[in-house]
Amino acid sequence: MKRVGIVDWDTSHVVQFTMRLNHEEVAEEQWIESDYRIVAGYVGTSEITDPERMAEYEEKLTGWGVEKVDSIEDLVGMVDAVMIESQSGYAHLDRARPFIEAGIPTYIDKPFVIDVKDGVEIKRLAEENNVPIFSSSSLRYAPEVVDAAQDAEGVGEVVGVHAFSPSSLHEGNPGLAHYGIHGVETLYALMGPGCVELTCMSEEGGEVSVGRWADGRVASMRGTRAGAHAYGFTVWGDKGVRSERISTQFIYRELLRRIVEMFETGKSPLDPNETLEIAAFIAAAWESANNGGKVVELEFSAAK
Repeated sequence: MKRVGIVDWDTSHVVQFTMRLNHEEVAEEQWIESDYRIVAGYVGTSEITDPERMAEYEEKLTGWGVEKVDSIEDLVGMVDAVMIESQSGYAHLDRARPFIEAGIPTYIDKPFVIDVKDGVEIKRLAEENNVPIFSSSSLRYAPEVVDAAQDAEGVGEVVGVHAFSPSSLHEGNPGLAHYGIHGVETLYALMGPGCVELTCMSEEGGEVSVGRWADGRVASMRGTRAGAHAYGFTVWGDKGVRSERISTQFIYRELLRRIVEMFETGKSPLDPNETLEIAAFIAAAWESANNGGKVVELEFSAAK
């Protein structure tokens, strides 16, 4: 058995991932068949999730036999791989550093980082220590998104995308980082990297970000905070147009498959440069929204 640790139990993902990896209280069609099991974790604290909710997560995990440790250092010596689950992206560099420096494959839950410079440092540490890292929203690997991205006959070469998702706000993850990242990941899964600038119009009920890619394509993402909520996209290609609502039924299973693949192969399923660009997109949208929708260049772009 390969041992997986989890850091910061302040998101429902710690429960959802443990259910699927350890085969606890979930339908067999949701199981991840592998040698990896979540065996221990550091509970941590949170500025986002209330203590009562965290206590519920803790009760679930310990009831399934997941061991609590007193410090991150204790966990480093116990596991073969780790998942950083802190809800706030501000915490991720400090949380990930000890594991990367110890040579432990590291998954970092969304949002990867808030400050792009933190992401650059995580990438540097990973390269320096030859350690695979990976960060993604589960929506990127929803079957509808994956199928549309590979639809060479129906869609063809993608020329534009509009994606949408709920986008609640929290100061611990400014702007799209908190929940709108699901729509941003969908956008990037279909468009690919290369956005160089964007503008964002934001109001209490929602926001729309429009980006220009270096190759001349444009794409947009709507984050909703009022009215009905859903996940979905429209993708325009040189052969056709495809619109889909995204089901959340299998998103955790599909993300976990990629995480376990990284643990097993030592290779990330997603280029860290694209992950950095997503962080830069979100940061630029926040800056634009706070400045009347002005056009903002991305601090990091794979096109540069």
